[in-house]
Formats: sequence, structure tokens, C-alpha cells
Amino acid sequence: MLRYIDEGRREARLVTGGSRAAVDGLPNGNFIQPTIFADVSPDARIAREEIFGPVLSVLPFNTEDEAIRLANDTPFGLAGAVWTRDVYRGIRVLKQIRAGILWLNTYHPTYNEAPWGGYKQSGFGRELGIETLDLYLENKSVLVSTGTKPYNPFGL
Repeated sequence: MLRYIDEGRREARLVTGGSRAAVDGLPNGNFIQPTIFADVSPDARIAREEIFGPVLSVLPFNTEDEAIRLANDTPFGLAGAVWTRDVYRGIRVLKQIRAGILWLNTYHPTYNEAPWGGYKQSGFGRELGIETLDLYLENKSVLVSTGTKPYNPFGL
């Protein structure tokens, strides 16, 4: 995590955070301050890779189409969110983002009944929900004719 933050310091403007956090008297623990980088370039590593920690990269954009392009311009696609006052616009944008889990005006509530998994290089398959069962199954089709004559699907 600290390597990503160091990379971010070279690529963008650090707004807040960026170092270890002392928690409950554990100054050398594995805790990182919530960290925000602004003015992040679309080709920056902190914008293109999945950082599984409290690091936020803020990329400026001018149009809805540009925001969608930026969101999709990564080899990963696990999760994303859109915040807007216009719910219909938010849904329209979410439909165009290539990620497996998306939120509108919130971030990270999950439900066991809903599938969890990403697109592109963000994993394969789905966890949770009924889709999880597919990981344990080998489906097979068995077709049985009960007539006395061989079945001819072409009517010949």
C-alpha cells in the first residue's frame, strides 16, 4: 500500500493522508491513513490499477462521455460508483461502465443474494448469490426419446 502511495506522490497531488496510522496504541501496525490524490492523470498507475486499501484517485473530466471512457480505460473492472442528483442519468452511466459491481449514490453495501465479481482482469466467476453454485457444477444435457422409432429432428 505504501508503495502505491509513494508512486502517487510522484504522479499526482496528495490532498490528505499518505502514511501509516497509529491505531489503539499500535503505531507500527498495518494501518494506512485514508489517502486522497487529486489531479490524477488517466495514465497514472494509481488510476489504472486496483488498490485494495484506503486510497482514492480523483481524475478530472468535463463530459459524461469522458467520465465513462476514463472509467472503462483500465484492464480491471471490479467495482465502481456514480454520484449524481439525477438518478436516471446515473443509471444511464452505470449501464456503460464495464465493472462487475456498481453503486449509485453509495459505495460498498453488499448482499449475500447478489453476485460479487469483476470484469476483465478483476477475477473470474462470481461469488455470492445463486451464481456461486456454477463454480461447483458440471452441467450436462441428457435428451431421451420415449418413442419406438428413432427421433428425426429434421422431419425427414
